[in-house]
Amino acid sequence: MNIAFFSCQSYEQPFLEAANSNQRHQLTFLPQALTPETVHLAAGHQAICVFVNDQLTRPTLQALGKLGIGLVALRCTGYNQVDVQTAQQLGIRIMRVPTYSPHSVAEHAVALLMSLNRKTCLAYQRTKENNFTLDGLMGFDLYGKRIGVIGTGKIGTAFARIMLGFGCRVLAYDKVRSAVLRELGVAYLPLNEVLSEADVVSLHCPLTLETYHLITDITLAEMKPGAYLINTSRGGLLDTPAVLKALKSGHLGALGADVYELEDDYFFTDWSNKDMPDANLNTLTHLPNVLVTAHQGFFTGEAMEQIAHTTLNNLTYLEQASLEHEDSGWAASTGNPLLTDTMVVE
Repeated sequence: MNIAFFSCQSYEQPFLEAANSNQRHQLTFLPQALTPETVHLAAGHQAICVFVNDQLTRPTLQALGKLGIGLVALRCTGYNQVDVQTAQQLGIRIMRVPTYSPHSVAEHAVALLMSLNRKTCLAYQRTKENNFTLDGLMGFDLYGKRIGVIGTGKIGTAFARIMLGFGCRVLAYDKVRSAVLRELGVAYLPLNEVLSEADVVSLHCPLTLETYHLITDITLAEMKPGAYLINTSRGGLLDTPAVLKALKSGHLGALGADVYELEDDYFFTDWSNKDMPDANLNTLTHLPNVLVTAHQGFFTGEAMEQIAHTTLNNLTYLEQASLEHEDSGWAASTGNPLLTDTMVVE
């Protein structure tokens, strides 16, 4: 199968090539993001593969349909960037990576929390300048603190386990309650109670119509004064102006964010020699109580290897399914059981 990989960075290519070691597929690596303006680059391919900030909007999907492309593989878990209804109407199959390494994102959330709490970034800058003073570097013991976990899927569960290991009391909110976490002592509470009681709130839920701007002026006001907020899920969970207001007032003690609502134009690109047109992002990256990383929570060797293998396995599976059901096309495999590591967005 000929596959075009959009938004493909140089560090991804070795993992994808290793996953395709049998050379079953022909891989074309494109640094360009998928947009209505770049969709023509998919011509001549049988499938495309995209990442978190490639926008599979209605115009893009329609253009893909005209090019005869009926299969899109996401090398990520979330699919909020996909117009699923249009894909269904056009008969375009969308596949994702439902899990790769939940520990990678969970551990990054802990890294953000620890760096903010113990001021390690500031300390690093000081000691580089031979300044060994401790003024302004005081943190707090995580032991005994209340940690709010919003969303207890695989990543949220991994994060909760780590916090339990720190000796924290973990409070959680999710429509589906984890029996494993409850056995470990995690207390499930209504969202407003988690927000009001937690010293740290960490978001681990997908971006949906229901969770869009989950954190607003209203929910921020419910949070304990001085509480920390960690977001390694999706930027759209936060109402950024409201968060900035809470940070500047001191009501929100600190923010650790690996995602940003308008990250599509900035993340995975070097802006060091350019003016930053996004005033909110510019403010966030310069506030002393904010730590922003550029969507790197997934970025471990183990996760990259799993993403590459699952993505190629997904493509191989549907290629085989298509050959077995040539008369019915791609949609013929809709009802078939899929590989354990494979998820079709239906």
